[in-house]
Amino acid sequence: MGNEVQDFFKEFMQANQKAAKHIPGTLKAFMGLHESIITDGALSKKQKELVAIGIAVATHCKPCIYLHTQAAVQAGAGAKEILEAASVAVLMGGGPAFAHVQEIIRVFDALGVEY
Repeated sequence: MGNEVQDFFKEFMQANQKAAKHIPGTLKAFMGLHESIITDGALSKKQKELVAIGIAVATHCKPCIYLHTQAAVQAGAGAKEILEAASVAVLMGGGPAFAHVQEIIRVFDALGVEY
């Protein structure tokens, strides 16, 4: 994973560690919210990560695309499922959303996911 995506994950973890020193309550509260929502419920964790990918693509959030694509893969989502979720985002978000689908491909390449 020697590329932009790998660098992002490393820098993201380092930045979170620094943020935890300055705003520990905020980070703890957000992570608690994230964990309570992303767990299996009426929707599985995998399904929730697919929804998050769609929202990330539609809102053009590159860090969100990286993080939720990785989490979706870890939750068992395949490349076709992830790209289909991204396609729904393109339907709703148009051209600007489509331009961000390439970020998912970058994560696949960095994680070694076949597509």
